Amino acid sequence: MLFWEDFHEGHVATSGRYVVGREEIVGFAREYDPLPIHLDDAAAGATRLGGLSASGWHLCGIFMRLAVDGFLAGSDCLGSPGLDEVRFLRPVHPGTVLSLRRKVLETRSSKSRPEMGLVKFHFELLDAAGEVVAEIVGTILFGRRNPGFRPA
Repeated sequence: MLFWEDFHEGHVATSGRYVVGREEIVGFAREYDPLPIHLDDAAAGATRLGGLSASGWHLCGIFMRLAVDGFLAGSDCLGSPGLDEVRFLRPVHPGTVLSLRRKVLETRSSKSRPEMGLVKFHFELLDAAGEVVAEIVGTILFGRRNPGFRPA
């Protein structure tokens, strides 16, 4: 089980493998982001994206799946107060294989709730070539193994 004390500034880890499927892209788009670039091969092919592409909001969902499977499910995660940045950098086409890289930017204990600490991360969704397709910067709350104490 990971607790706040287990996260240290500068630590980098990569995890997961997620294959983005065509039907998944279209299904998500029909429900939540029905733009032609996410629904129609011909329409999407005529854009600078070069073909059917996953919605950025779909990528946020994939990010969450990879984060939960990669480390959050095995942690004392208490949620998140929100995200600071979300950037969609490259189109994600059917068949793209994604993984998640996380870097700890900072950690701090909660002033008002000594049983928890905050960890600010820079997350990157990577394709199989190691290219960054999306970035997310945000903070996650974790329970503390030893509330009120952190060794130097």
